[in-house]
Amino acid sequence: MDWSLLACGTSGHVTYAPAEAGVREQLCAPTGSGEAWRCLRCGAFVPGEPQASGPAAQAPAPRRGQEVRSAVILRVFAVERFVRGLAAAALAFVVWRLVYSHLSVEQAFERERPVLHSLLEQLGINIDNSKLVGLITRALTLSPGTLRWLAIGLAVYAVIELIEGTGLWLAKRWGEYFAMVATSLGLPYEIYELASKVTVTKLILFAVNLLLVLYLVITRRLFGVRGGKHAYEARLRSESLMEAAINAAAADQEAAAEPAPPAPAPGRAARTSPDPPAPAPGAARDPAAKNDTGPARTPP
Repeated sequence: MDWSLLACGTSGHVTYAPAEAGVREQLCAPTGSGEAWRCLRCGAFVPGEPQASGPAAQAPAPRRGQEVRSAVILRVFAVERFVRGLAAAALAFVVWRLVYSHLSVEQAFERERPVLHSLLEQLGINIDNSKLVGLITRALTLSPGTLRWLAIGLAVYAVIELIEGTGLWLAKRWGEYFAMVATSLGLPYEIYELASKVTVTKLILFAVNLLLVLYLVITRRLFGVRGGKHAYEARLRSESLMEAAINAAAADQEAAAEPAPPAPAPGRAARTSPDPPAPAPGAARDPAAKNDTGPARTPP
């Protein structure tokens, strides 16, 4: 799949006219209907006026190829972080409300508990063995101070998840570091939970977090892995069409500035062969010359 072409199909082409004449020639091509400018993302020539112009150093640097695919993967992780953050924020709001309406909520829950018990019993669910009901009952027995700290902790967790999601969605370097560190800090606790009891939900959450950490470290080259930031930026420059156009223009300029080779001096004949020319057939031989049988004989 051509990810660059896919991105141009959804977001449009990115064309730019450099102010430098040599670089401009590398990105512009004449057509029957006018000029066509090369897209800096997919590399196709797009007829019409460029979207922007200016110095080549100020040209936009759109994601290309592997970077487009990586941005899509990071946004999938970002959506998962947004869902976690919103769920934690909603739970923090509910717990915070319990602090100020603890007695009324507990009384209402106990009043409606028989109705809820009979309703769920018809569906084949035993409310007495429900973990969710157990958690609610335990939360109602906590002191207001404990509930307040629990709400604050949930709010902090929600903020962390939302920051992770924002950094991953924008594919920022700081967001990748933040998400990697924050997620790694929670892995030991998830391993401890899996060691105590393995459930499908715990296993899925642990796999997602572990996959995110490995993906960020290996593919985004965090903490010096695979050359670190310098190798990552060097790869981006090698894939940039604007950088290629700048290098091609510099090479053409150097070739034009090289002096031409000196011409041969006039009047001096060029030697074509170091050997003397062979005698023509039938020409007289030198009497002093010797053949294979001895000295040449003169006729009588």
